[in-house]
This record gives sequence, C-alpha cells and structure tokens, in this order.
Amino acid sequence: MNDPVTYFITWTTYGTWLPGDARGWRKTGKGNQPPQPKLEQWCRDRLSENPVTLTESQRAEVEAVCREHARIRSWVLHAVSARSNHVHLAVTADKTPAVVRDQFKANATRALRQGTDPISNERVWTRGGDCEILDSDEELENVVLYITEAQDRMDRGK
Repeated sequence: MNDPVTYFITWTTYGTWLPGDARGWRKTGKGNQPPQPKLEQWCRDRLSENPVTLTESQRAEVEAVCREHARIRSWVLHAVSARSNHVHLAVTADKTPAVVRDQFKANATRALRQGTDPISNERVWTRGGDCEILDSDEELENVVLYITEAQDRMDRGK
C-alpha cells in the first residue's frame, strides 16, 4: 500500500470490554452487536489474567508513544485519546489498517511495560481492534471531535 488512507482505530484493554458487554460490542465482520449477558459472563469466567485499567499516567504514556510513532513513520496523527479501558486514534498512514493498529499497540505495550507505573500483565490489550476507513473531511472532523471531546462528555472510560 502506497497511497495514504485515513483511519479511525480503536482497541480495548484486556478484560474490560468483553463480547456480550452491556454497553454493546462489535463482532468482527458483523459490526455492532446487542448486549448478551450470558456471553459476557462466559468470557469473564475464561479470563486468564486480571483486567487491565490504565491510570492517568499510563494513559499519558500511551498517547505520547502514539504521537512519537506517528512522527517517526511520517503518518499524520489527527487525534489520540487513551482512556482507562480503550484507545481511539485517527491517523493518515501509508500501511494497511491492521498494520497501523498493531504498530501503535506494540509501541504502547512497550511504553507501558517500561513506564513509571509498569504493567506486568502478559496481556495488555484485547486481540485486534476496530479499524474504519474515513472517506471524507466531514467524517474525519466528526471522528476528531468524538475522540477529543465527546468521550469526556459521555464519561467513557475516564
């Protein structure tokens, strides 16, 4: 892939937003799904480690390493917000969305393991994450507002 594409990427911390979650959840290839309490409990019972909730300092470390990684790759990071249980970012990059997401997650993991309040869990993030292509300036503007402002208004994972 050579032409830059703009993505809205989201991933969650391990064990904090399970399939079946009452807040709703996304199934790969199927999109938004309704709450399924029995599925959520089944998944919770199978967690191999404690859920990961990011502290304020850890959130700042994730955001800083995402900014630095985008700078090194010459990607345009339009917005980033690390919440207590998930990360959102809007980025224009010249790689596939999965490659972009996985590079950000890998660098964030490294930062969290080496940071001032290190995470010792083997699993920091859930597998994968959500990647959407943003096709217009209006879509990008709406996503940037969501990442930078709406999350706080909705008290999402603060």
